Amino acid sequence: MKTTAQAAPAKRPVNLLLSEENVRRARQFTDNLSATVDGLLVDYIARQNEAQQARQQRGDAVADAWNRFHEAHGSFADEHSTL
Repeated sequence: MKTTAQAAPAKRPVNLLLSEENVRRARQFTDNLSATVDGLLVDYIARQNEAQQARQQRGDAVADAWNRFHEAHGSFADEHSTL
């Protein structure tokens, strides 16, 4: 059976301004600060995507409810139309 090696994700250097105290304290827990920050960034992006999807779902639910209300009762402005 053949195994295929997956290519490592492309990486590039970036400049981050981090608190010296936080870097010093983080180094007590990790020798690879870049990998740690990258992992935290992956988690942050996932949480932000989930929050964005939740907002979209809430907006869709509100729009659906309003559309159902409009179908059942019409628009509030219908009786006041000047057209």
